[in-house]
Amino acid sequence: MYPKDNGKRKLAAFFGNVYIGVAIVSLLWACAGKSDTVVIRGTSQTVKPDTIISAATGQAVTFEQLMADLNRHQIIFVGEYHANPAHHAIQLKIIEAVFKNNPSMRVGMEMFDRSYQEVLDLWSAGVLDEETFLRKVHWYANWLYDFELYRNILMFIKENKIKIVALNIPFHIPARIRVGGIDNLSDADRQYLPKEIDTANTAHREYVAEIFNQHQFKSSVKFDDFYAAQCVWDEVMAESVAMNLGSKKVVVLAGNGHIRYKYGIPNRTFRRTGVSFLTIYPVAVGEEIDLAVADYVWVTSR
Repeated sequence: MYPKDNGKRKLAAFFGNVYIGVAIVSLLWACAGKSDTVVIRGTSQTVKPDTIISAATGQAVTFEQLMADLNRHQIIFVGEYHANPAHHAIQLKIIEAVFKNNPSMRVGMEMFDRSYQEVLDLWSAGVLDEETFLRKVHWYANWLYDFELYRNILMFIKENKIKIVALNIPFHIPARIRVGGIDNLSDADRQYLPKEIDTANTAHREYVAEIFNQHQFKSSVKFDDFYAAQCVWDEVMAESVAMNLGSKKVVVLAGNGHIRYKYGIPNRTFRRTGVSFLTIYPVAVGEEIDLAVADYVWVTSR
């Protein structure tokens, strides 16, 4: 059983072909009841909110210890459950801490596709007000989530002139791949595809197959197309990180499904760059979690 992220709204977006990730992000964690802790799978260990667990040791660490480790790596992937404000607070706290020692850092964001890079540059330069920004990036047409969830992050970025890297592919393309396959994309859509698309990861295929098997589609959807759509999505974001890395420190913000077990963006970025990275996976109380899902698990309230 998997929780449905905002239920009808999320599934409507999925079946409306907005993009397949709306469903994948909503199907991330096994339900573990309405407790005030997180259960560590395979153990009797439970973890309370505001606790950071190292996957390497299974022990709690302080934020300072976490940052000491993060500072040794060039790329930091921070996941999120999109609708959870506590997860965005974690992301902001990490960005603020990284910025102190790396003012030339960059923030990669799943929430924007590459066609909006010029608008993001104007935002980071302080040229745009909030209303103009939201209109120019078509926030509520593309992302669906309340901007309030991301406002503090984006305001800190603007105030400190941090470059945002638009990670994503235009949101309609994965949905078109899902229902029609890559071969049937138009030339206009194909120009956005990544140069490399790896669909050979067996563990990742099995994970996505679990999600696929829980749906009854309105039209004939083949698993290979469904999986290709997910891989294209992850590959584009990995390619965007690699293209904008240079010598800069980068914090990447993306849904937990894109960093889970490092299948998605992290390993695909490493394949392109060879640059060291760490992953941080926020998880809300009431869930059960496998520590192997990321380098660090950060437990939050709902």
